Amino acid sequence: MSHIEDASTLPLTWWKSSASGAQSDCVEFCLADRDQRIVAVRDSKNPTGPALLLSYAQVGELIDAVRGGELQ
Repeated sequence: MSHIEDASTLPLTWWKSSASGAQSDCVEFCLADRDQRIVAVRDSKNPTGPALLLSYAQVGELIDAVRGGELQ
């Protein structure tokens, strides 16, 4: 796993879940590299903060952990 210090430097389109709360307490995703299957993840409240760069498999593991209540 790697990261980028300022997620706003990525010239990409970010999206968040349609189920995101009104307080904007969510994460945003973007497809950082389609060929390498890399997704960037950032805090929606801090768009100029860091972004994690995750493989598709790592994103799946993250989602499974959230759904399973492993992350609180």
